[in-house]
Amino acid sequence: MTKRILVVEDNDLNRKLFCDVLRASGFNVEPVAEGHEAIARTRDFSPDLVIMDIQLQDLSGLDLIAEIKRDSALQSIPVLAVTAYAGKGDEERIRSVGAEGYLSKPVSIGPFMTKVKSLLESDNNVARAQAIA
Repeated sequence: MTKRILVVEDNDLNRKLFCDVLRASGFNVEPVAEGHEAIARTRDFSPDLVIMDIQLQDLSGLDLIAEIKRDSALQSIPVLAVTAYAGKGDEERIRSVGAEGYLSKPVSIGPFMTKVKSLLESDNNVARAQAIA
């Protein structure tokens, strides 16, 4: 089954790049340009992974990640946080709200795809363990 990835990114070029690379790798991708649409689209699209820009124009990506992780229907979806402002303590702060992965911009395609595949594989392992239990 094709994995589904929601890309929440307000920068048009970055959103297009992420979506194009993911589609070229065979993923079903749903782009979201505005943070206020992210939660509803996450519910509607049922992604296997959310890629979330932290610096959205209309909302904080950190707040959105925290909201996803508080929602019992969404909290098991892994989140890869992407930020252009990678400062000291940012990764810890991003992970503390629930993001399973973190990358700083500019994003190189190789490490980006490695992280995406790793998070999807981790999600598969969790699902398998829950099915066995």
